[in-house]
Amino acid sequence: MPNEQQKQLLEGSHAIALTVANIQPTVVSAYPITPQTHIVEDLAELFASGQSSFEYVRAESEFSAASIVLGASAAGARVYSATSGQGLLLMNEVVYCIAGMRLPVVMTDANRAISAPINIWNDQSDIMTIRDAGWLQFFAENHQEAVDQHVLAYKIAEKHRLPAMVNVDGFILTHLFEPVIIPSAELIKKFLPPRPLATGETLNTQNPSTLGGFYGPEYYFEVREKLHEDLLASLKDIKNEYQNFQKVFGRPKSSALIDNGALEYCGPKKPKTVIVAMGSVIGTIKETLKDKKYSDVGVLKVKCFRPFPLSDVKSILKGVKKIAILEKASGNGTFSPLYLEISSALRGEKTVINNFIGGLGGRDISRGTIQKMLKSISEKNIKPIFLGK
Repeated sequence: MPNEQQKQLLEGSHAIALTVANIQPTVVSAYPITPQTHIVEDLAELFASGQSSFEYVRAESEFSAASIVLGASAAGARVYSATSGQGLLLMNEVVYCIAGMRLPVVMTDANRAISAPINIWNDQSDIMTIRDAGWLQFFAENHQEAVDQHVLAYKIAEKHRLPAMVNVDGFILTHLFEPVIIPSAELIKKFLPPRPLATGETLNTQNPSTLGGFYGPEYYFEVREKLHEDLLASLKDIKNEYQNFQKVFGRPKSSALIDNGALEYCGPKKPKTVIVAMGSVIGTIKETLKDKKYSDVGVLKVKCFRPFPLSDVKSILKGVKKIAILEKASGNGTFSPLYLEISSALRGEKTVINNFIGGLGGRDISRGTIQKMLKSISEKNIKPIFLGK
């Protein structure tokens, strides 16, 4: 029974690898890069020992790894890859091709700062370089959320023919040990059917078709518009399938006021202030807000950045007096990406919205940092505020 599954104390990377193995992809290809390396090392070991039946294809670079899973997915295989930081940037061209060809590739990004200067620690700058590439993008707070989002990602990706990326904060989640339940292969099969293969959507020598052809102005526009529309349409399914997932896998009911798979809101029903963020920093924010002096402060966790849950965000934040957007990525010359999304959702609202940048290059975001941020919210802040020391 689902509720009889036992928690294990596992490193985040190992938990992700075990989950991917239970999802049973046909082809796995990746190139090692810190802090993603443990994921693909574990998958390679599962393959080499005969514990998993997928084909593990070694690649000489991240560009090649992305190309390999593109080709395998185009041939109808269920595929997986993982990367981080500079590796994702090297994949950039192929990442856009995967989305444009409507291939349901699922990838893990162990979020890492990008060069220069050289830095291997966590922030979310890497994923923001491809935020508009046409991929579903999920962000995990902890190990269990990361594990569950991988299963959900395959369900949505294969149903809508959209690639999906699950983002986990490098080192913070990839190397940390936490109690986590690994979904069994049997339960995953109940939730995740074999990849649907319609004629003309994959390469088949018996029924030739073209994927990623040369499209002139008279066709290209509509293809990109369709990708945009389908990403937006997938949001409804993300919410529905998240609820189905909770039932199939026996997850306990969330204590959050709102938890629909795309976002989560914790705090008072009518908060005066709300902090909005993504990823593992949410845990630090929640711990900080346990202090009684923050009884009127809530936290909104964005789990799904693409498609962005615009109407849900507007509904939750409408009427809130002060909003602090905390992001581990800089807009470099403008506001951060998450701030721009939240501001768009709240057009016309008389709300003080401040943009705070923290954690760049792995800089610690402590409870003191959160407290400092809450004290700093002001309508006078008209540019991004970098929370350094």
